[in-house]
Amino acid sequence: MTSAGFNVTSSLTLVGFSSMSGHSSLLFFVFLLLYLFVLFSDSLVIYIICSQRALHRPMFAFVASFLLNSLTGSTLVYPKILSDLLLSGAGLVQVSRTLCQCQGFLVSSLGGASFMLLSAMAFDRYLSICHPMHYAVLVTPAKVVLMLLLCWMLPAILVGVSTLLASRLPLCRAQLDRAYCDIYSIMSLSCGGAAAQLSGIYILLIVTATIFLPAAFMIFSYARILFICLRRSRSFSSKALQTCLPHLLVFFNYSISVYLDLMLRRLQSNRESDSTLITSMLMMLVPTVLNPVVYGLKLKEVFTHVKRLLSCRRDS
Repeated sequence: MTSAGFNVTSSLTLVGFSSMSGHSSLLFFVFLLLYLFVLFSDSLVIYIICSQRALHRPMFAFVASFLLNSLTGSTLVYPKILSDLLLSGAGLVQVSRTLCQCQGFLVSSLGGASFMLLSAMAFDRYLSICHPMHYAVLVTPAKVVLMLLLCWMLPAILVGVSTLLASRLPLCRAQLDRAYCDIYSIMSLSCGGAAAQLSGIYILLIVTATIFLPAAFMIFSYARILFICLRRSRSFSSKALQTCLPHLLVFFNYSISVYLDLMLRRLQSNRESDSTLITSMLMMLVPTVLNPVVYGLKLKEVFTHVKRLLSCRRDS
């Protein structure tokens, strides 16, 4: 099934947790708890933002959209991992190439959308802090909706084209050293040639457009905010930096995860690699678990409502 030179057209094999086959029950329990935590915490923060009129502001609209994006990505990955652990006993998992490409499209496009949404938050904070007199004119509800559509549609269109390119590539290997599918990993199984090189260049353009450029824009925006804060009063600077801190924590969280994943992709060999599997899982687990914690605890307005809601449930 996985010998070199075998042209795979119908199914792929996910190495997944084959090296941890003796701990499948424990892994299933851990991932189930993590998924339930992500599902509850993301939904709680989104519900609070949607239900509280005082939070119907652009910044919180971006936060709710970002958490919804993260929750959707988790729902695409966690249940699949749970079913693989339950049905395969943490061994090799077979998946059709079509389903793998569908999951790869959704995971990759949502990953790009995460950085786009973070850049939209940075732009919102930049206008709010650096141009407060014009903020209400520059950031209208209609413009917020357009920015959200751009953040989701641009990665989806770009990744959609790469998915079509990947579907036409002949594959010489069928084994992915990952627990879930993504477009880059599927393309890495191809036999090479001009089509594979073109697809690789296009993937690089996608990464640049949806990750590197938004990250550069975020760094520029927060640098400008810091520069403005240094020139203002201490109370103004403290309040401004307090609203930016959660976004910065989430940004660095995602950036470090993506950087480690890209570096280990470059260093990995053709052999099955436990480090590749572990990194791919950490890239998914750490951001999805920390995102609702950061926004639920570090955004004062959200934390106040979270504490009030949980205390009411406890009293009842």
